[in-house]
Amino acid sequence: MIVQRSYLLARGLQVRQFLSAADRGREIQRQVLLEKIRRHTQSVFGRRHHFARIRTVEDFRREVPITSYDDYRPYIERLKRGDLRALFGPGTRLLMFALTSGTTGDAKYIPVTREFFNEYRKGWNLWGLRTYADHTDLLRKRTLQFSSNWRQFATEGGTPCGNISGLAAETAPWISRPIFLLPRALTKICDPIAKRYTALRLSLADRSVGMIVTANPSTLVELARLADGRRESLIRDLFDGALSDWVDMPGEVRDSLRRWIARRDPARARELERIVERTGALFPRDFWPALSVLAIWTGGSAGAYLPCLRKYYGDTAIRDHGLSASEGRMTLPFRDGTPAGMLDYVHSFFEFIPEAEYGKPHPTVLEAHELEENQNYFIVLTTSSGFYRYDIHDLIRCVGFEGTVPILEFLNKGAHYSNITGEKLSEFQVVSAVRSGFLEVGLPMETFSVAPVFGDPAGYELLLEGGIGAVADEVLPGSIDRHLSLMNREYAERLESGRLRPLQLRKIPHGAWERLRLQRTSGLGGNMEQYKHPCLLNDLGDVERLCAPTSSQRSSSRTIASVAG
Repeated sequence: MIVQRSYLLARGLQVRQFLSAADRGREIQRQVLLEKIRRHTQSVFGRRHHFARIRTVEDFRREVPITSYDDYRPYIERLKRGDLRALFGPGTRLLMFALTSGTTGDAKYIPVTREFFNEYRKGWNLWGLRTYADHTDLLRKRTLQFSSNWRQFATEGGTPCGNISGLAAETAPWISRPIFLLPRALTKICDPIAKRYTALRLSLADRSVGMIVTANPSTLVELARLADGRRESLIRDLFDGALSDWVDMPGEVRDSLRRWIARRDPARARELERIVERTGALFPRDFWPALSVLAIWTGGSAGAYLPCLRKYYGDTAIRDHGLSASEGRMTLPFRDGTPAGMLDYVHSFFEFIPEAEYGKPHPTVLEAHELEENQNYFIVLTTSSGFYRYDIHDLIRCVGFEGTVPILEFLNKGAHYSNITGEKLSEFQVVSAVRSGFLEVGLPMETFSVAPVFGDPAGYELLLEGGIGAVADEVLPGSIDRHLSLMNREYAERLESGRLRPLQLRKIPHGAWERLRLQRTSGLGGNMEQYKHPCLLNDLGDVERLCAPTSSQRSSSRTIASVAG
C-alpha cells in the first residue's frame, strides 16, 4: 500500500497540469490537431486530402469533410490486409482493431495504434488518479474491473480484433495489479451469465472490495440479481472450492482459473449464509461492506439504473467514467455524482455542431472554446486512430467551463430520436420523464423501453417486463405523459390535438431484456460491459421480437390448448 500511495502522489502532478493548462485549451487543441496531421501526411488518406498543405484549423476544414465510418471502410479493408499506409504514416504500429457494433449495422473496426492506445491509457490514468485521490480508502481495498477479450480473432493481415479494455488489462503496470481482484483469464469467457457468475465466485471470498468498474450500470444490476438468484450455488461453490459444471466456458479458461477456484472458504460461506438468513437475500450491499465507489456511465439513458443500484449496492459514491467509445475518449469527470466531465483536450481534437444545424449541408462548426453554456451540440472527433472529423452521433450539453475547456454532459445518441408526427422525442426526454413518473407513483424504476406504435392515431408504448402492479400500471403512463409534455411542447400539442394517442403500458415476457441484449451483442464486437440498453426504440422489429413469446411460453400455450381441446 505504501508503494501504491507514493506512486499516486507522484502521478497526481499530471491531474494538476491537466487542470492548470485549461487556460490554454484553444492553443493546445490546435497543437494536437497539427501533430496528428503531420504524423500521417504520407498516408494514402493524407495525400488524398492534402495534409501537407494544412497549417490551420481553417485549412483542415477546407481539405477534410465531416466523415462517417462508411468513408473509412475502403481504408479499413486495406488495414485489415496489413497495408498500414492506407491511413498511417511511417513508423505507426497498429496494435489491434477495437470492435463495436454501433447503433445499427455490422461491427465497425476501429484501428488502435500505439499512439491511440497510449492516449487511451493516459485519459484513464487522469480519471483514476483523481478518483483515488478523492477516495484514498481505495488504496486499502480491491477493485473489481470488468474487461473483455482483445484477441477474439485476427484479420487476414494478422491484427488482433476485440475489446480495447482487454488490452489495457493485460498491459497494466505491475504496480497497479495487486489492486485488481479478477484474473485476466476472465476476459476470455464469452457467455455473459457465465462471466458474471465466475466473477462473483472468485470475488465473494474477499470482503475488501472497494470499487467496481464497468461501463454500463445494467451490468451491475444483472450482477446483483445473479448473486441473489444463484446464492445457493455460489455459497456451495465457495464452501467446496469449486465452480458449478453448468458455467459455460472454454476448457482451457477453466483450467487457467483452477488455482483461484480451488480455494475453499467454509468460514466465508457460512458468513454469506448468515447474511441470507438475516436479510432474505444476497446483495452486494451486504456481502461487500467495504464497497465505497461504483465507476459506471451515468449520462443519458444509463442514468435510469441509478435507483436500482442504490437498492442493490447501498449508499456508495458513483463516479462517472466519462463519455467514451471505441472511437475515443471525450470527457473526464472529476467529481462524484455527475455525468459531466472536462473535454479531454490534450489527446484528441474536437469540433462541435449546434443541435439545430445537425444534418444540414453546411452547418456551423465550432471549436471547443466557442461553445456556450446550456446549449446542445454534436461532437466531431479527430483522433490517433486515423479518423478525421468523425461524426460519432453523440449529442452533448455544455454545462460550464474550466478555463477555456468546456465541461460536457452526454444526452443521447443522435439516432435515439423518434418522430412519428413531428414531436422529435429524444431518449434524454424519455428517460427523464419515466424517472419522474416512477418517482411520482412511489416505486423504484424498472428496466424499460418506450417504442413508437403506428395506428390511427399513432402513439407510444411503455414496455415493461410483467408490469408493476395494477394501480401503478394504470397511473404510471399518464404521469409520464405529463412530464414528457412539460419537456417537449410538440409532444404536448400533438397529444392535445389527438394526433398522438396517450402513452400506453405494454407488458412483455420475462427475459425479454436479456434476449435483446444477447441479440445486440452477439455480433462481432459485442460485449456486455459496453452494451447500452435502448430506452427509446425506433426499430419496430425489436418491438415485435421483444413481445414474441419465448419457446417455453409457446410450449405452455400449446399444452393448455390441447388440454382445453
